[in-house]
Amino acid sequence: MNGGGGKNLRDFLDRLGRWAAAGVAEFGFAAALVGECLFWLAMGRKRRQPVRLAPVMAQAMEIGIGALPIVTVLSGTIGIMLAIQGIYSLKLFGAESRVTLGVAMSTVREFAPLITGILVAGRSGSALAARLGTMRINQEIDALTVMGVSPVRFLVVPALVAMMVMLPCLTLWADLVGLFAAGLYIAPQLGSTMGAYADEVTSLVQMNDMLHGLAKSGIFAVLITIVGVINGASVTGGAEGVGRMTTRSVVHAISAIVITDMIFVFMVTR
Repeated sequence: MNGGGGKNLRDFLDRLGRWAAAGVAEFGFAAALVGECLFWLAMGRKRRQPVRLAPVMAQAMEIGIGALPIVTVLSGTIGIMLAIQGIYSLKLFGAESRVTLGVAMSTVREFAPLITGILVAGRSGSALAARLGTMRINQEIDALTVMGVSPVRFLVVPALVAMMVMLPCLTLWADLVGLFAAGLYIAPQLGSTMGAYADEVTSLVQMNDMLHGLAKSGIFAVLITIVGVINGASVTGGAEGVGRMTTRSVVHAISAIVITDMIFVFMVTR
């Protein structure tokens, strides 16, 4: 019995060590990937391999314009839900007139960047992982290397640049849609008008509040891209491996977004 227990403990510690080593290796790969992206952005033209505008624009259309309908629908829905729940809760204290403050701060600082990041991670992050995984299986990435083309410059940098531009833009759009949708419910409930509601929102929301949400969306953009690239580059085992790593990419990206959001809020509100 003792021998069996000792063997189980050794097996558990062995698996734990392997998981820890794999995690450290992936973190190192991510750091090297970010560094190489910065290198090509800064030195690509001198190396006669500049980052092309056309693939960046194509990625921006896919990441940003393609995501507008779902971001609009969910941002509006969340804005209305916040308004309903805010008025319901504040009525208990007779303070429903302060609902605009809670909704505005919650939307701009938290919900808009968080929901937008999660949507883009599920939509574009998974697509990036699947595309790179398929290219890896078909040995297209190896072919680029043989031809002297850096896979990072050709495949990763355009996606990263497009993500860092479009995700804050989508977040700003989510702010506007969420606040507008919330106003459609708040103004009639408080016997006010949309103009008065808009004036109150603009007086309550400061530039620092907007920058708080946009800064988080920029961090989320890097996380989504890097997680998608790492999982796509790690694909093995054919089509089944592509599906497995695509799912893993979504789970890891959303987990990274939520954890980073918690750490970011804790640090900036100290």
